[in-house]
Amino acid sequence: MLIAMMAMLLMTALGVTLILTSSSESLIAAHFLNSVEARYAAHAIVERAMDDLVGAADWDVVVGGSTQSAWVDGAPAGVRTLADGSIVDLTQVVNLANCQKTTTCSLADLNATTADRPWGANNPRWKPYAYGALRDLIPASHTIDSACYVVLLVGNGPPAVQGWEIIALRAEAFAPRGAHKVIEVTAGRAVGNPGEEKDYNDDPGQAGMKVLSWREVR
Repeated sequence: MLIAMMAMLLMTALGVTLILTSSSESLIAAHFLNSVEARYAAHAIVERAMDDLVGAADWDVVVGGSTQSAWVDGAPAGVRTLADGSIVDLTQVVNLANCQKTTTCSLADLNATTADRPWGANNPRWKPYAYGALRDLIPASHTIDSACYVVLLVGNGPPAVQGWEIIALRAEAFAPRGAHKVIEVTAGRAVGNPGEEKDYNDDPGQAGMKVLSWREVR
């Protein structure tokens, strides 16, 4: 009987171990899937914003925050809730982008030179431009099966090259289980030279945009 009980305990322990291993692998796979989905979601909102900005007459108005994309889900502040109950606070998203703090950034914070913000007084002053649930990014006749929430911030670019207008974009995507991806893009367009090489709006004789830098923030 003693041997039988010991064998039963051993088999029980092995069974529990297998269950825990299987659960851990499923959780790891789910986190990986959410991370990949968030990365693609960040790329998607950048592309959507580019389509808006290529036709904007004045980027200074956009960077100043007085003009937003038509694709927003309400006021540029407050809390949004994801499918798993986690929240995205738009005010905190902006503050963290500007000075890595959840509270309001001071002028000194905005001008500080850091590894992520190396341009000092020329650092972007990020403002919310487009934001909402990724599933609503395209018309209702199409379907995006995603629980991601995306935010696109705009800011002044680095010191401009002569003859170019520069804008900085920061895309943040939030997925369930804490997955979060950030992409920063610097884009520009030639001033007074619509025939300049361009990546967006390649119609002859019309103004377009060119991607100057693209990086994933880690």
